[in-house]
Formats: sequence, structure tokens, C-alpha cells
Amino acid sequence: MLSFERPLAFSTLALAVTGLLLAEQVLRNADGDARWSIKPLFLGLAAVFLFDLFVYSQAVLFQEFDSDALSIRAAVHAAAVPLLWMASRRNRQWVGRLHVSRAAVFHSASLLLVGAYLLLVAAVGYYVRYTGGAWGRALQQALTAVAVVVLVLVGLSGSMRARLRVYISKNFFSYRYDYREEWLRFTAILSSSASPHQLGDSVIQGLANLVESPAGALWLKSAGDAGYVQLAGWNLGERRVHLSAQEPLLNFLRERAWIVDLDEWRRVPGQYVGLQPPEFMRADLRLWLVVPLLTSGELHGFAVLAKPRTAIEVNWEVRDLLRTASSQAASYLAQMQATEALLEARKFEAFNRMSAFVVHDLKNIVTQLSLMLKNAQRLRNNPEFQQDMLDTVENSLEKMRQLMLQLREGEKPHGLSGGVDLVAIARRLAQGAQRKGRSLEIEAAGALSTRGQDDRIERVLGHIVQNALDATSIDGRVWMRLDQSGSHARVEVGDTGTGMSAEFVERRLFKAFQTTKATGMGIGAYESFQYLQELGGKIDVETELNKGTRIVIWLPLFRAGPSADLAPAVSQ
Repeated sequence: MLSFERPLAFSTLALAVTGLLLAEQVLRNADGDARWSIKPLFLGLAAVFLFDLFVYSQAVLFQEFDSDALSIRAAVHAAAVPLLWMASRRNRQWVGRLHVSRAAVFHSASLLLVGAYLLLVAAVGYYVRYTGGAWGRALQQALTAVAVVVLVLVGLSGSMRARLRVYISKNFFSYRYDYREEWLRFTAILSSSASPHQLGDSVIQGLANLVESPAGALWLKSAGDAGYVQLAGWNLGERRVHLSAQEPLLNFLRERAWIVDLDEWRRVPGQYVGLQPPEFMRADLRLWLVVPLLTSGELHGFAVLAKPRTAIEVNWEVRDLLRTASSQAASYLAQMQATEALLEARKFEAFNRMSAFVVHDLKNIVTQLSLMLKNAQRLRNNPEFQQDMLDTVENSLEKMRQLMLQLREGEKPHGLSGGVDLVAIARRLAQGAQRKGRSLEIEAAGALSTRGQDDRIERVLGHIVQNALDATSIDGRVWMRLDQSGSHARVEVGDTGTGMSAEFVERRLFKAFQTTKATGMGIGAYESFQYLQELGGKIDVETELNKGTRIVIWLPLFRAGPSADLAPAVSQ
């Protein structure tokens, strides 16, 4: 006996003893009624384990195996199989509790078929070699090569695999489908798509896999109820067919919600009363099933599947599975389309909001140019006015260029953020008010700078100043104070004008398209508030009707100059 054979003999001997003890316990603990069905099982297992006990105990005792006993060991085990089969027939509940997956049966059957094929090839090759004379060996090798090629071709054939799956489902299982496996696979196919076009291909392939179909196409309802367009096609060529919303086939699918078997319709048209498939479906004999995609009773679309790789009976089980899968696919498609519509609506909303800002800025530019044109008739020969007019036109042109860039590239501001001189902005605003015949009082506590974009901050402060001027009579007072408050620059704009109500400040101020002006758009305050928040600033409003308004803005300091007493820097 070799060195590795002795441990093997001991382990197999222990297994035989353990098996005998377990079989004896099963028989001993069974009641009278169950012992009749268990007895063949006990006899079969006892025969197997007793023979192994004899063979391996002898090997352990005499240090060698009995070659005769080993040669008939397989035959003894095979002889016990009828007893096990008899026990299974007496107690059918044992077999009913066994569950083998379809995948395991499919692969096991495939291996058995391959093994049987290889045995047949080996037998034929043996016969050819010994009857072929001088050419026997060459013929054997040629036969083996051809047999291997045929085996590979058959193994890669989708049609052969489909036939084997259908055969196994018909003859080994009560139901054709493993619903858990099919459902998980179908859901995984749908979930792997990122766009409606990809989802369309996934829906076709998912439905086709359920019935071993090699091709298909998908139609979805187009926007505006203009009919149904072919969204995707799989292995059916590039033909694109548009169907009217009043197509007889679509009316039939809406009313009946049936899965249409076109082969059955061709054989027995009376089974589908009122059905009139389109011309391309009647002419193309490859087309097989029409599966409606329904959501909440509405026909969202339909799929057309080509004939399967192997003959499949379209019974109640196939129809129910396709109907359930198509309902889930319709829900996925509807959700995907709704998501795309929402994203598109949000893009339009963002563009409209940006356009509103641009229109608001254009309105301010137009107002400025109109005022200049109004004064041109009276002051056109004044050199100072001419220079001021050129500066105004140049400034307006630059602003319009920035607006064009903003429309083309998005609503994010252009230019780099940096230090913005607030005092310089205040002086420019005061000069602009002076050109309009108004007065803006400026008080500044030294140099103050904040981080941001010069033109946008000037637009924010200019909007607040302009609102103050519009709300204040010609003999009223409008002022701007600038000082430092901790780590922030503090900008106060006040007036003695009409003021605002508390309800307007709490509920409508800084909201888009809300204004107290008869011709205003309600964009400036909203844009100013949004930009201040982006910079990390804040704004406070104190107002009283018919007494005036005071708006205080805090902006993060970029560079603070030396402290100084509050003193008027410019008085207009």
C-alpha cells in the first residue's frame, strides 16, 4: 500500500461506519407508517456502506487493497440505486422538497450531451482506426478534428441553446420560467440604461430574451400626440416607421391590451376581431409578437419581436410574463421621459431667468441712452457733454458685450474676482446721479475694498441707489455711507422717499418678478440679493411708508485702509 493510500483507507472506513450509524438511527426513529417507505432507503444505504466497510477494513488490516473487491465496488453501488428509486417513489414528498435551479440543470444536461457526443466520437474513431488499414490513424485524426469543430459550432449556436432550454423547461419543471431569475435579469437590463435610446434597446432585448427572440423594435408615443415613432431597433435593419395615433393596430392595443401573435393572426384572423396590422407587419414574415406597453391604462408604446430561435408555444404563462415585464418596462420608459422633460424644463427655466436679468440690464442701458439722447438736442455743442456722451456710449457698448457673452456661455459672471474699491464705485454713482439732475450724498470712512467683480458690485449698489432716487422726490434726500464694521465693509443707502410696506418686505422683496414700480420687472433686487449671498455678504432693510428706507449691506473686506473719522468725501 502506498503512503497516501493508508489515510484514504482510514477516512473512507470512518465514512462507512458513520453512514451505517446514521442509516440505523433513521430506521430506528421512524414510526410504523413511515418505516415501510424508509426500508428500501435503509437497505440501499446499508448495502453501500457495508461493502465499503468490508473493502477498506481489509485494506487497513492487511496493508493492501483487494483488487477483486475494488473492481466490483462500482457495480455494488449501482445495484443499490433501484432501492433508492423505490424509496423515492414510496415517499414523493422527498422529491418535492428538492429544488435544482434551471441553470444547474441546463449546464448539467449540456455536459451530459457533450460527454455522450465525445464517447460516440471515440467509439467511431476506434472503429475507423482498426478498420481503415494504412489510413486508419489519419482518418481517426481527421474525424476527431471535424467532431471538435462541430461541437464548437453547436455549443456557440444560440438556436441550439434555446432549444435545450425550452426542452428542459417542458420536461423537467412544472413551470416554463424561473420567475425570480427572469425578473432579476430583466430588471438588471433596464437599470443599466442611462438614456431613453439606451433604455429602448434594453427593453427590446429584455423582452426578446424572455421568448428566445433574436430581434425586435420599439415604438413610443411622440410629444404632442403626433403618433408613435420607432425609438429603437435590434437586428431588424435601419427601417424607421412612423405610425399615426389613429392607426387601427394602436386602437386595438388600447382597447384590448392584448399581446398579438402575428402568426396566429395570419392563420386564424377571427381570433383577433378588429385587428388590422400595418402593411410592414403583414409583409415581414419575421415579425412574431406585438407587446403593448401600458401605463395607467394609456398606451405608452409597443414592442414588436421577431420569431424565436426555436418553436415556443405562446400560452398563458408566456403571455402573463410578457404582460408583467412590459408593464415594468413602460414604467421605466415613462419615468425616463418624465425625467428628461423635467431637465429640459429646468434648462428653459434657467435660460428664462438669465434672459430676465439680461432684459433688466438692457432696460437700464436703454434708459441711460434715452436720457443722453433727450439732452443731446439742448447740449450737443457743449464739449463736456460730448465727452460725457462718448463715455456713456462706450460704457453701454461694453455692458452689452458682456450681456452677449452671458447669453452665449451661461449665467455665470465673466471676469476674475478681485479687490473692488467701494469708494470709487460710490463716486461714480454720485456722478451718474448728477448727470440725471439728482443728488447723492457720499460719506466714506477711508478706503474700503471687497472681493468680487467690479461691474457686478457696481450694478448691485447702482440698483439700490436708483430705487432710492426713484422713490424720493426731487427735493428729498438720498445718501450713501461707507465704513468698516469688524471684518466687513458696511454700505448704507438711505432715502426719505415713499418707503415700502412691511408685508412687501417680508413676502415679496428679493423675490423674482416682484416690484412696487408700475414699469419695473422685479429682477434687480432679486439679482442683487443672489449675488450678495454668493459673496458671503448680507443685507438688512429698514423702511416705513411715506418716511423712507434704509438698506445696509455687509460685504467681506478685501483690503481695509487706515481708520478715519466719518467725514463727507463728496457732497453733491
